[in-house]
Amino acid sequence: MDSLLVGSIPKSYSITTTNRNLWRSKHCARNYCSIASSCAPKASRHKWKIQKEYNILRSWQPCLNYHCGATEGGSTYQGCNSKFVVKAAPEQSFESEHHAFDPKNILDAVKSSLNAFYRFSRPHTVIGTALSIISVSLLAVEKLSDISPLFFTGVLEAVVAALFMNIYIVGLNQLSDVEIDKINKPYLPLASGEYSLATGAIIVASSSILSFWLAWIVGSWPLFWALFISFVLGTAYSINVPLLRWKRFAVLAAVCILSVRAVIVQLAFFLHMQTFVYKRPVVFSRPLIFATAFMSFFSVVIALFKDIPDIEGDKIFGIQSFSVRLGQKRVFWICVSLLQLAYGVALVVGATSSCLWSKIFTGLGHAVLASVLHYRAKSVDLRSKASITSFYMFIWKLFYAEYFLIPLVR
Repeated sequence: MDSLLVGSIPKSYSITTTNRNLWRSKHCARNYCSIASSCAPKASRHKWKIQKEYNILRSWQPCLNYHCGATEGGSTYQGCNSKFVVKAAPEQSFESEHHAFDPKNILDAVKSSLNAFYRFSRPHTVIGTALSIISVSLLAVEKLSDISPLFFTGVLEAVVAALFMNIYIVGLNQLSDVEIDKINKPYLPLASGEYSLATGAIIVASSSILSFWLAWIVGSWPLFWALFISFVLGTAYSINVPLLRWKRFAVLAAVCILSVRAVIVQLAFFLHMQTFVYKRPVVFSRPLIFATAFMSFFSVVIALFKDIPDIEGDKIFGIQSFSVRLGQKRVFWICVSLLQLAYGVALVVGATSSCLWSKIFTGLGHAVLASVLHYRAKSVDLRSKASITSFYMFIWKLFYAEYFLIPLVR
């Protein structure tokens, strides 16, 4: 195109015009760069887009140079590009702000946070803690008038304080087992990276403080000692310091879980209702003794079974659980046998009750649970981690069901 233009005009004019165009082209490029550089700080959040636009404009430089040469001083080119570059950042900024304040995005973020906390709190343990406290509290009820606002207040105080302590215990275990959980439970927030170690530590510390603070506000010594002993045993079970981290040793691990789930929960929370709420003397009733004995069996089963799906990570990190030492299949059937034995004892207790309705409901209820356990155990594929984990969750459902039956034992 340049050759055609040069050939169509006088030689002297062509050279002069060409030199002038070259000077103006360089002048336009310098002006463009200065405009882009002066506007860049204003558009720092979106400089990648501006750079892209600038690269495109540079590819059009021959045409732009000619346009600058044809317009006096290149003012049109400078003005247009000045408007374009300055306008680019605010437009993109508005879109980003609109995207950031989109109610749908905020709702999704809230749902994601709640889901992560739900998994961090290990909901099956939370449900078990709440049901056990409510069930044991009902054992202190002697007459219908005992079901009063005083009863519900006492139960609520105990449940809330215990749930905070529950979150402390399971959260500390996750903080201590991040590398193991990356193999055994990669869906947990710390193992997956959804939570940082700092976030986990804040949740754990806050939960323990709130738990003890509530116990102090309530003023119940049975409640305080239940939380304190749970705190000590939960810490000794998980924390990785010399002489502690008792989860490494199968017997000590089982003792920790049995002490909390079978003894502390049954006795301490019963005494909280009996002595603090109702102001009655200490009485170890037949239902309370049954609940403690039965849940001792159940707690041992939970302590043994929880390690069966985690055998892979436990082997790598030297956790000498019963499943590692004895094998998954043997521990599985030991757990099933212990539960069947517990249900057999419960049938005897129900049959010897002097109360007809207690005899019917406890006998029939435990017979049904024993039958369901036997049927479900036969369908488990011990070569599948998913099948074993599903059965472990089923054991927790049996645990929940038992707390519906315990108040009926008389």
